[in-house]
Amino acid sequence: MDEVVYMVRGGSRDDCQRELDRLCAALGARPTMPPSAGTGRGWVARAVRVHAEGLAGESRSVGASR
Repeated sequence: MDEVVYMVRGGSRDDCQRELDRLCAALGARPTMPPSAGTGRGWVARAVRVHAEGLAGESRSVGASR
């Protein structure tokens, strides 16, 4: 595995989504898994680092209302 993977855990879907969005904005990451409660302990979401050329025109939020 050659990519950096970030994980966010929150007490609710909204908390998890908000922190996923903050993480992606702050670190230049792209969501790869929207908030999911299937882990048994809170809500979990994941993102990966995006290289500079991958940022143009991409939506960073997964699972958010459009």
